[in-house]
Amino acid sequence: MTSSQTAGKLDFERLFTPRVKSIDASGIRRAFDLGASIQDPINLSIGQPDFPVDDRIKQAAIKAIEGDRNGYSLTQGLPELRSAIWSHLTKDIGWVPSDQNDLIVTSGTTGALVLAVLALIENGDEVILPDPYFVAYPQFVKMAGGLAVLCDTYPDFRMTAERIAPLITPRTKMVIIDSPSNPCGVVLTSNELKAIVDLCDARGILLISDEIYDSFTFPEALDGGRCPSPTRFSSQLLLVRGFGKSYGCTGWRLGYGAGPKSLIQQMAKLQQYMFVCAPTPLQAAAIECFEVDLSPIIARYVLRRDKVVNALCDVTNVTVSQGAFYAFIEIPKRLGLTGTQFAERAVAERLIVVPGGVFSSRDTHIRISFATPEQKLAEGLSVLRRMMS
Repeated sequence: MTSSQTAGKLDFERLFTPRVKSIDASGIRRAFDLGASIQDPINLSIGQPDFPVDDRIKQAAIKAIEGDRNGYSLTQGLPELRSAIWSHLTKDIGWVPSDQNDLIVTSGTTGALVLAVLALIENGDEVILPDPYFVAYPQFVKMAGGLAVLCDTYPDFRMTAERIAPLITPRTKMVIIDSPSNPCGVVLTSNELKAIVDLCDARGILLISDEIYDSFTFPEALDGGRCPSPTRFSSQLLLVRGFGKSYGCTGWRLGYGAGPKSLIQQMAKLQQYMFVCAPTPLQAAAIECFEVDLSPIIARYVLRRDKVVNALCDVTNVTVSQGAFYAFIEIPKRLGLTGTQFAERAVAERLIVVPGGVFSSRDTHIRISFATPEQKLAEGLSVLRRMMS
């Protein structure tokens, strides 16, 4: 850069807002970058499904691209995809739309969550979140100027109405739950979910149910063969689901939100100016997702879950995941290490895990993902067992 180019260099530290300065880079992303710098790492850090996208879905995307469906879609999504989603939701949770405007297709489930938070939260508003939480939840709230209020769910990681109720204040506008959960793999029961619905209804608070892992609910946690959901007790909440985790197409960035028409319309107004629409040819392909049988994949992930528990249950406390593809593992107190310190030591073993402090106000655990090939998982579990022993 020449002297003339540097003379007028902007002072970005002065220009950056306190909002953006207060947000740290994702600890999961840091682990991902670290894995890229290690030769032949044992990377148990990223929740990236390790199975390929079904050929029918890929062919549908190719067909849409070659058929020149590459322009904008309607802001709320392709009508035929919204129809397919509603057909699925009607079978799964019993919701019948008043019209298609009760649903919006978004750029990932993240897109739906961000739009909902921006539509409802402003300076000083409070949002109750589980602790441990998905890393992005507090950041969404912070971006909107709100305050994230953490609901302590240790040691069983169950976010219940009894734990939520004492945290509600006149400033509370929203409660976010995720079941199956990231990072813990906990699935709330139908009774627990109904109690949360009743509490939110009674106090005039919006409940958001983040069900990105609904397809990855393991057999022992199913209710009538389906993922337990608060949507079976009320339609006055926001349901958020997606395609990326369930069908292995995380990079396609496709999710959706369904709920009260008035809320969906405000989210659509924001999406029009922020994202315009989700990727059109990939929306067309996503219709095929509902024809894919995931049961063989789920069975394989259950076996991996069991390997995690069997490998570590006698050296530390491991919450048995009932869904998603994560294990939240306590660092044995006898080691005298935080989750961050343990994760740093694991790097010397070529093992990449995520410290629990990335997901929580506590740093007593690590999260591993078992969405990884069996050989790598076995290597990682061997390292973990040795380090914790």
